[in-house]
Amino acid sequence: MTTTASAMPADSTTPREPITIALLGSGVVGTSVARELTQNAADFEARIGAPLQIVGVAVRDTRKDRSETGLPADAFTTDAQALVDGADIVVELMGGDEPAKSLITRALSNGSSVVTANKALLGSDGPELYQLAMDHGVDLSYEAAVAGAIPLIRPLRESLAGDGVTKVLGIVNGTTNFILDKMHRTGADLEDVLAEAQELGYAEADPTADVEGYDAQAKAAILASLAFHTRVRTSDVHVEGIMNITAEDITAARRAGCVIKLLAIAEKVERGEADGGAGVNVRVHPVLLSRSHPLASVHEAFNAVFVETKLAGELMFYGRGAGGDPTASAVLGDIVQAAHHRVTGGRGSGESAYADLPILPIGESLTRYVVRVEVADEPGVLGRVTSAFGEHGVSIESMRQGVRRSEDGLASLTFMTHQAPEAALAATVDSIKKLADVDCVSSVLRAEGN
Repeated sequence: MTTTASAMPADSTTPREPITIALLGSGVVGTSVARELTQNAADFEARIGAPLQIVGVAVRDTRKDRSETGLPADAFTTDAQALVDGADIVVELMGGDEPAKSLITRALSNGSSVVTANKALLGSDGPELYQLAMDHGVDLSYEAAVAGAIPLIRPLRESLAGDGVTKVLGIVNGTTNFILDKMHRTGADLEDVLAEAQELGYAEADPTADVEGYDAQAKAAILASLAFHTRVRTSDVHVEGIMNITAEDITAARRAGCVIKLLAIAEKVERGEADGGAGVNVRVHPVLLSRSHPLASVHEAFNAVFVETKLAGELMFYGRGAGGDPTASAVLGDIVQAAHHRVTGGRGSGESAYADLPILPIGESLTRYVVRVEVADEPGVLGRVTSAFGEHGVSIESMRQGVRRSEDGLASLTFMTHQAPEAALAATVDSIKKLADVDCVSSVLRAEGN
């Protein structure tokens, strides 16, 4: 009986050829990855069964001092393509669309495994890249693409493979969580807290991707694809940011025993066969969250993802969602796994899209709402407003009248609804806005939790 080297590990006394690694990008994450691979080379070799060798790092400017990585100056190059062509594992930490997409495509086509943290690229072009990895029998790993250091991708893809995920709710953007958390604790306006977040380095000079929800949108697509075995792209995800959240919204939430969080939500919606069967709804938007919900206690720039399953019940994954070292931890885990597969043979779990469920529009999502309306402080107004809810089949759970604004003769009414379709709520709000006694609909927030 004979065995091949790919079927079982080589004897521990047999020296193995190094597994070569090309790093694309040397920002804070790339620097941390290079430093750890260099300083702890013996540990990594012991874990994998073969040494790891960084063959080079692709950068834009080779003149910059990068001694912190522990690599010699001649390890840095502007020729990313040459590095890709000579590596067993390509680690893409450049971000963005191009040249990242072309380089990843080239690496996979060459038979190289790829580790990436590029959530934007995976959200838009993931299906094609997963298929390419499968065609060439190599790994495409991306633990760092969602929630930084938090082990999340592998549990969804492997640990829960025998279970059925029904819903995923996540705080997956640290910048927006920092802003909303600080607004709750201090009562400050969003613009002031955003400026502070930029000073502290939590927000970019251009914070659009964070505060408008686009960063969370790409991550929601990745999570939904994994959870429901269905190809979900970023363009399938409804998104609303936090820029319309006011200090008044925060105060109202606090009075109701709630907090406001920007959540990525993906859920499997069971519909009757006449309606097309089960589907997937994926969205990102601010949520009024009961303080009793575990996600309500996630503070500052931390991330957390709450998963509901049929068998395991409720699970929560919590930790640092960004930063050089935390993100590098996830990248290094993927490198170790990909390298181990190069030594022992085989590959990790690939894309699972067998369910191929339809992506449902936001109008079909079911949730509860909190609607705040400024109305004329006159008899009969409440009845006319509540009638608008009834006309569209939206049931009111509770109503609270705020302090009268005597200077302009207005009163504030806050309605909490029972669960209703998004489309019905939108029609209700439109009807309320048209009432002569209504000054404005000052806030509409979706609610989760008790």
